[in-house]
Amino acid sequence: MNVAVCAYGAGNVRSVVAAFRRLGADAAVTSSAADVAAADLAVLPGVGSAASAMAGLRDRDLDRALRERVGTGGATLGICLGLQLALEESEEDDGVVGLGILPGRAQRLREGRVPRIGWATVEPGGEAFYFAHSYAVETPAATARSEGVVAVAESGSFVGVQFHPEKSGAAGLRFLERCLSRV
Repeated sequence: MNVAVCAYGAGNVRSVVAAFRRLGADAAVTSSAADVAAADLAVLPGVGSAASAMAGLRDRDLDRALRERVGTGGATLGICLGLQLALEESEEDDGVVGLGILPGRAQRLREGRVPRIGWATVEPGGEAFYFAHSYAVETPAATARSEGVVAVAESGSFVGVQFHPEKSGAAGLRFLERCLSRV
């Protein structure tokens, strides 16, 4: 299984690659649009700001590659900021146009602790995952929640998660294994 982890200037790519390799996947960090298009699974991870992340995607032509990939049914996973970038827009950095893969927008968390950091249960399913974010997703594509916040959103071949499966121990590895099995 070939997994292309998008490198576009946002953090946490190495831990994502390591998690997929633990599952036996041939995972590599790449900034090549051709590699992303050809992979069995493309992963858009991210830790950082929406504006600089979108600029990094555009500079490497990964924005086009990801939209085309999802449009043709190519399995794609967005993690944390990667989920937020898949939306139409984010209010971060005075407003950022996203990839438009999912309808909706990312909004700053307005309740509870900000940033939201720690383990929380995702429903349905009841498993706990590790979260670290200051923005939350608002989308009709939501399929799971955690403490009132969208935890998973899906549309076609795209699955996005607000949590960090690569930092979520056994539950995270089980989730990533399910992503691989869908390919």
